[in-house]
Amino acid sequence: MTNSGCKVTQDAGTAARRARYGNLPERIRCEDMTEEVEAAPRGGADVAYDPAGASFLWARYAAALIRLSQDRLDR
Repeated sequence: MTNSGCKVTQDAGTAARRARYGNLPERIRCEDMTEEVEAAPRGGADVAYDPAGASFLWARYAAALIRLSQDRLDR
């Protein structure tokens, strides 16, 4: 078999694949995959830290843990 014979077989295979699957989609550039969005300014209502609320939550969790540990000791 000659090189031209192999090339004909390869072209036939390529044609068969393209007929079955079509062409590959176009490449997407990295710049098109990302979007820059302006961040919210610091100190907004959604990012504010409330130390009183945080200590309240810790107190609730601590009380629940104490109750659970006492229940286990009672068994």
